[in-house]
Amino acid sequence: MKQRLETIVGTDNLLVNEPMAAHTTFRVGGPADYLVTPQGIDQIQQVTAVCREQDIPYMLIGNGSNLLVSDAGYRGVIIQLLDNYREISIQGKGIYAQAGALLSTVARQAQKAGLAGMEFAGGIPGTIGGAMMMNAGAYGGEMKDIVSSVTVMDGEGRLAQYTCEEMAFGYRDSVLAHEELYALEINLALQEGDPEEIAAEMNRLAERRSSKQPLEFPSAGSTFKRPTGHYAGALIEEAGLKGYRLGGAMVSDKHCGFVINADHASAADIRKLIEYIQKTVEEHSGVKMTPEVRFVGEF
Repeated sequence: MKQRLETIVGTDNLLVNEPMAAHTTFRVGGPADYLVTPQGIDQIQQVTAVCREQDIPYMLIGNGSNLLVSDAGYRGVIIQLLDNYREISIQGKGIYAQAGALLSTVARQAQKAGLAGMEFAGGIPGTIGGAMMMNAGAYGGEMKDIVSSVTVMDGEGRLAQYTCEEMAFGYRDSVLAHEELYALEINLALQEGDPEEIAAEMNRLAERRSSKQPLEFPSAGSTFKRPTGHYAGALIEEAGLKGYRLGGAMVSDKHCGFVINADHASAADIRKLIEYIQKTVEEHSGVKMTPEVRFVGEF
């Protein structure tokens, strides 16, 4: 398998037994058998074809900002789309971006071009491809508000272009979360705006974020989806869990909606704390908490 992958992506773009702690914002996770960084759609298709041929599991990731990879790691091939697949171009009132482009970078490019509508995404620590999976959003904005179309690849390596409606965006949800589809290219539709006003709004949101979120610790952002009629952080605090620790994992005392890696946490610490929060909150308020975080590997 190593030789097959090297033939496609080259030795410089293949890592063997690569610790996933280096590729997730939680900074935890054991080794993946293989981690590849393909250069372009053709290589992505070739890598996934080899995986299917060899019956080896594979997974596409971006910045690892919404993943909790187990301490045992991942038995298969991680296909990372990040610095290797991050082209961005301005197209009139729209933006084209490859899946590995960081949301913060796309938002800055939009601001410089005088394109408004993406200010909410400037501080989200993920890639635009990952944002398609979960319809990323913040401060009243969501990706569904600005997506024009998405080029997706299915489980057989075939490409198709989906409209915003076909993406079936919902709250932290999309068709990608339910079918074997992967976002590779994204087209956004924005509006003309004043670059200085756009920058001012982005700075305002950045200050709000830094004042209320534990950005100084590794985390996956908001750990739980917002329960209908409630706020996750408030429910967790009301259950008496502010600052609660389990091993190296902790409920942030700055924002209870964040589980953070406070002190060399293991993935098991974080998973157990998430489960404890779910159990305690349901006992206290009767509300079931659903994680935003995706669990990868054996726990």
